[in-house]
Amino acid sequence: MYFPARMLRTTILLIASLVLPPAAVKAQIPQSVGGSLTVIVEGPDGSPLEELAQAELTNSAGQLYQQATTRGGRAAFTSVGPGGFVLSVVAAGYLRASEQLQLLPGEASIVTIRMQPVSNGKPATIPTGPPILAPNAKKELGKAVEKMQAGRLKEARSHLDAAYRLAPGNPEVNYIFGLYFARVDDWGNAKFHLETVLQLDPKYLGALLSMGVIFLHENDTGKAITYFKKAAEAGPSSWRAHALLADAYLRQGSVDEGVVEAERATQLGQAQASIVQPLLARALARRGDTDRAIRVLKSYLTQFPSDVAATQQLAELKAKREIANAAQASTLTDAPLPARMFLTQLAMLSPPSVWLPPDVDDRVPPVESGVACDAQRVVDSAGKRVQEFVSDVDRFTATELITHETVNKSGIASPPETYKFNYLVSIREAGPELLNVEELRPRNYSSKDFPDGIQRSGLPALMLIFHPYYARNFEIVCEGLARWNGLPAWQVHFRQRSDRPNTIRDYRFGATGKSYPVAFKGRAWIAADGFQIVRLETDLLAPVPEIRLVADYAAVEYGPVNFQAHNAELWLPKSAEFYYDWMGHRGHRVHHFQNYLLFSVTDREKVFTPKIDNASNKLISSGRPDR
Repeated sequence: MYFPARMLRTTILLIASLVLPPAAVKAQIPQSVGGSLTVIVEGPDGSPLEELAQAELTNSAGQLYQQATTRGGRAAFTSVGPGGFVLSVVAAGYLRASEQLQLLPGEASIVTIRMQPVSNGKPATIPTGPPILAPNAKKELGKAVEKMQAGRLKEARSHLDAAYRLAPGNPEVNYIFGLYFARVDDWGNAKFHLETVLQLDPKYLGALLSMGVIFLHENDTGKAITYFKKAAEAGPSSWRAHALLADAYLRQGSVDEGVVEAERATQLGQAQASIVQPLLARALARRGDTDRAIRVLKSYLTQFPSDVAATQQLAELKAKREIANAAQASTLTDAPLPARMFLTQLAMLSPPSVWLPPDVDDRVPPVESGVACDAQRVVDSAGKRVQEFVSDVDRFTATELITHETVNKSGIASPPETYKFNYLVSIREAGPELLNVEELRPRNYSSKDFPDGIQRSGLPALMLIFHPYYARNFEIVCEGLARWNGLPAWQVHFRQRSDRPNTIRDYRFGATGKSYPVAFKGRAWIAADGFQIVRLETDLLAPVPEIRLVADYAAVEYGPVNFQAHNAELWLPKSAEFYYDWMGHRGHRVHHFQNYLLFSVTDREKVFTPKIDNASNKLISSGRPDR
């Protein structure tokens, strides 16, 4: 069946079927036990290390246990047994960094390593990430975060007390305790715990921002500026730090500095920092640039037309510009707008999850300064590549290998399980703005064969968000020129438009159940030379309480696949990583794709259907054309 473009949502990208999993149906892959370890490798400025790095785990006997290479500053170890290890990270031009770890059975651990450059051959002290919490403390902290996110602060307090008794010197525990006290307006205790965090880790971004807001609350603008400056130094790519610094400068009367920081915030944050635009407009108006302030506010109100304060601000600026007499103009009040709630929200970041990666908007990866990006050209060029992909592909098969971990409410992962599936993907254009996208598996396959009973489909078609049929439904901003795996790539942020149909992603209960559209945002890296999509990340715009969807994060790596028989090279998914929290099911999956085979239609539209042996679940041959 063919579906119009507006209905693409129901056929690609995500079909999540919630069923009760039967007795485990595993692939013929040896099952492994153990936990997982994610290593986040940062450069000296705290941004993801662009250069490739080698991460090594050595056991207590001094023997090499596992190796992994970073991609985008991240490396993952799976099936890690319990015990003591030494983690070492090596990258060209940087000092070797090492940290001792104690890993527990089935635990999903995350460690941050910050690299330091070699300086005249002299050794330097290597800062390491926060200590890994013991299981009981981690369990209590996970419960506290869950209760805080649900607004159940009284229940969160008891778990925080328990976590603090177990780990009073842990920066994460103290940071979340500080956020808790800020939410209950106990600023004294909030300050105590945040100061404790900064004694343990002077560059803890969230604590620096929160301390600055506390001093704004106490009307001590000078101290607030000091903390916001430190935050901007600790996180140079943090648009929140620059936005808060801009507000503090304006409160102090330093208008020029306020304009600079507000502009920097909008440059770094791009689409997600659009809420800073009223602040920038206020700074520009105070500097006398009323015309530009009006343009900034008009742009902002096209996205947020219900913002009453910004609408009033625009009306006052227009009135001021229309008054010709300078004396009359001076009678207009130029008092600062009331402190916006978003400024406090920017600093008091949500409690960090103990198992989910950061939201795609929490940190904007750095881009090269001074390099202009023509967003329309990048999007149009990427769209042409996607159109070529659709026209070149009729159908292809691949083998999908999945490593799955179920995560409990405390953030502890189950022993990893492995699965294997063979599947067939069909992507065809049937007519003007008509696409048929299907993902098929053998007849004996059903959603219950997926871990947790939750199936993800349509990954090969995820790039279709840049197809001209669907790109119009997103607000797309080019953030600048970055590097991915050492090669230049345009970094592009996209976000579902509220005034356009949501045609990409949905959740579905069962194969024929009701579908629930889910809006999302994300970031893509598009090769600067050939405009192929090399990486794509997506995240929820907001939780969907109607279906208890709390988290849905995806990161997909693309690479060229050569089909010699067809003399074709296509960019297809090589690997993908998912985190989800839906209907009480929490999971982490890593997918790898291999053994791609391409099938084409003849000039008579005779489709060659591959033969699949149901017993072995393997491809036998390309078969013969269907008549």
